[in-house]
Amino acid sequence: MKFIVSSSALLRQLSALSGVLSTSNALPILDNFLFQINKGELKISASDLETTMTASLPIESKDEGTIAVPARLLLDTLKTFPEQPLTFTFDKKKFAIEISSDYGKYKLTGHDGEDFPKVAEIESPSSFDMDADTLGKAISKTLFAVGSDELRPVMCGVFVQLESNGITFVSTDAHKLVRYKRSDAKSKKATSYIIPKKPLVLLKNILSGDGKVKVEYNNTNVSFSFGNTLLVSRLIDGKYPNYDAVIPKENPNKMIVDREAFLNSIRRVSIFANKTTHQVRLKVKGSELNVSAEDLDFSNEAAERLTCNYKGEDMEIGFNSKFLAEMLSNFDCEEVQFEMSSPNRAGVMVPVKNENKEEDILMLVMPVMLNN
Repeated sequence: MKFIVSSSALLRQLSALSGVLSTSNALPILDNFLFQINKGELKISASDLETTMTASLPIESKDEGTIAVPARLLLDTLKTFPEQPLTFTFDKKKFAIEISSDYGKYKLTGHDGEDFPKVAEIESPSSFDMDADTLGKAISKTLFAVGSDELRPVMCGVFVQLESNGITFVSTDAHKLVRYKRSDAKSKKATSYIIPKKPLVLLKNILSGDGKVKVEYNNTNVSFSFGNTLLVSRLIDGKYPNYDAVIPKENPNKMIVDREAFLNSIRRVSIFANKTTHQVRLKVKGSELNVSAEDLDFSNEAAERLTCNYKGEDMEIGFNSKFLAEMLSNFDCEEVQFEMSSPNRAGVMVPVKNENKEEDILMLVMPVMLNN
């Protein structure tokens, strides 16, 4: 069994798939890429049992067959080659692999491709299409707020709510929450599910430019097909918290501030904050916003003053600076509106002017108690 392939084209596909590989696989076969040769096409798969990703690329070959190839060894080898054609030769009985390049020959031992887990078939799926750019944006806007507490698995993924008038993506770790709505992606069937973080990170890295992503799902799995790539993942089983009940509806104190100026101020001042709490203090009065932080253990402190447009009672409230910075970095607008009700209630951030009429984004952050 033999085929010829471009070294850079192969490396590009393997690099995209390598994110699936786990450092501690339950099955040794999962430390390999599965190569499926079908005459003029090479189909490559990587899996960790929960997530499987497959990509295909054209090759020169008249043969057919499958073999599992050691992933790390192959990746490390390909990274050292400049662009050139590589010839792969497989011994089907011994699973011996030989790679011939312009420089020489390299031998490694593969495994029987039949031992590789089969890609999960999504039985009787529902489906909808979504622009690759739109899905990529929805993922990048929500991923940073996904939880990592394994005792609360439902919060370790992004909640997707499909309705006839749009689609909503929600993520929260109980300290911050993001709700991202799109009215330009719709599903005939109203449903919801929770997608784990790992496949979304992989998707974010491969989605680019124009093109449609076909999303298929049932009660246990979801798949995304885009171009020559297919990603299939198990869904997180469980009921997502009622996120809508957490978002405060009555926020009489509203502050409009330049997003970039506010973000840069938070970044500078937070350097002087306590390294455990990362607490910054916001003091709003009239058209003035004071941003300050201190670390009593080392006698460090910093304070800055910004102008803002504020309507409401004078307010002093504390937040984790890392959360504020993450949220402000994920807005695209020039100005944000920060809505608050009291120093012990969540603050809500929305864009003042949304450039995209199809998009609706809201972020929520819990306050931290101030040390007076």
